[in-house]
Amino acid sequence: MTQLSVNINKVATLRNARGCNTPNLIQVAKDLERFGAEGITVHPRPDERHIRYADVRELSGVLSVEFNVEGYPSKSFVDLVKEVKPAQVTLVPDPPGALTSSSGWDTIANQQLLTDVIDDFKSQGIRTSIFVGTELKFIEGAKTVGADRVELYTEPYADTYAQDKKRAIQTFVEAGELANNLGLGLNAGHDLNLENLKYFAENLRSLEEVSIGHALISDALYYGLENTVQMYLARLNG
Repeated sequence: MTQLSVNINKVATLRNARGCNTPNLIQVAKDLERFGAEGITVHPRPDERHIRYADVRELSGVLSVEFNVEGYPSKSFVDLVKEVKPAQVTLVPDPPGALTSSSGWDTIANQQLLTDVIDDFKSQGIRTSIFVGTELKFIEGAKTVGADRVELYTEPYADTYAQDKKRAIQTFVEAGELANNLGLGLNAGHDLNLENLKYFAENLRSLEEVSIGHALISDALYYGLENTVQMYLARLNG
C-alpha cells in the first residue's frame, strides 16, 4: 500500500494572503488526518512565504500521522528539524528564492554536504529522504551518502504523461527498481494528480509514499477536501 502525504503549503499561502488565521492551517492538517491522509508534508522556506517555522513547531505537537518536513539543509532548517524531530525529513536542493522545487540533487557533487547532514539527522533518529531525478548515478549516490529513501521528482513524468504515458514512466520504473535493489525506500512527488497518479502507482509497485499538495488542494475547491482525499487514495490503492 502506498501512503498519501498531503503537502499543505498552499493552505498556508491562502492564509497568509490575508494576514490572519483563515483557513486555520492546524485544523486543516487535523481534518486531513481525519479524512484519511496518512501523512502531512510541509516545506518551510527562509522567507516563510507560506509555511512558517512556527507552523512546523505547532504541527509537530498535534499530528498522529507521519510528519514529513522538506527543505534545503541550511543551518536554520537543520536546527528546526532537529528541534521538532519529524518522522521524515526530505532534503531538496532549492536555492532560497526558488518558487518551487525544479530538480533533484546531484548526490555526487554534493556528497559531503549530504553525508554530514544525514549523519546528523540519523543521530536524532530521523528518517531521511533525498529528492532526486531518475539519473541512476544520483540514486546510487543517495545510497552512498546514507539516505534511507529517495523521493523521485515527477514533473517530467507529469509533463509527458498525456502524450505517451508508457514512455513517460519508463525511466521512473528503472529508477524505482534500482532504489529497491539498493535497499532504498521509494517516495515520489511533484505534479502528480488525479489524472496521472493511478498509472504511476501501478507501475512502481515498491512505491511507499507520494507527497501531493498543489493539485490536491486545487481539486478540493471543486470536490471538497474530504472527498478529494478519498479520490486520491482510490487512485493510489484502488
